[in-house]
Amino acid sequence: MGQSHRRVVTGAALLALLPVALTGCGLAGGDDADGGSGAGAQQQAPAEEAAAKSRERVQAYLDAMAAKDVDAGRSQLCAPMQAAFDAAATGPNGDFADHFTVPQSTITDVRSGPHGQEVSTAVTVAVGSRTATRPLLFTVTRSGADWCIAGEAPGGNTPEPSTTP
Repeated sequence: MGQSHRRVVTGAALLALLPVALTGCGLAGGDDADGGSGAGAQQQAPAEEAAAKSRERVQAYLDAMAAKDVDAGRSQLCAPMQAAFDAAATGPNGDFADHFTVPQSTITDVRSGPHGQEVSTAVTVAVGSRTATRPLLFTVTRSGADWCIAGEAPGGNTPEPSTTP
């Protein structure tokens, strides 16, 4: 009977110490060393990375469009979009058409959307002496370990108010 009692006490002690051990490993939602909560810090980092990578991809595409660098533009796109890009990019209404220039482009908003990160832009296009600024909405997704543009459509999101003090 002494042996059975010892097993019960040992098991109870282990169960009592389990939450402490899990907290020490960061598995039970304890505070991080920097004072933030484990779940919040883990969720914030991927969201910030997604916004930064999406912004980088779209900016690289806009830069390629201004420079008329078709290869650089193609390299920002997800594989399924590349065939359509090759067929239309330098056509009369394509992003890389010879008859117009892109004197200015601006990223106006980056936010999470239903199909990935939505990056809103304002692109100014000039043909001769005429210019027009049009909103374009890019959808950026993660493809394996990298990010790529999965969609481009007219329009965009209204910029969200800044939350920085």
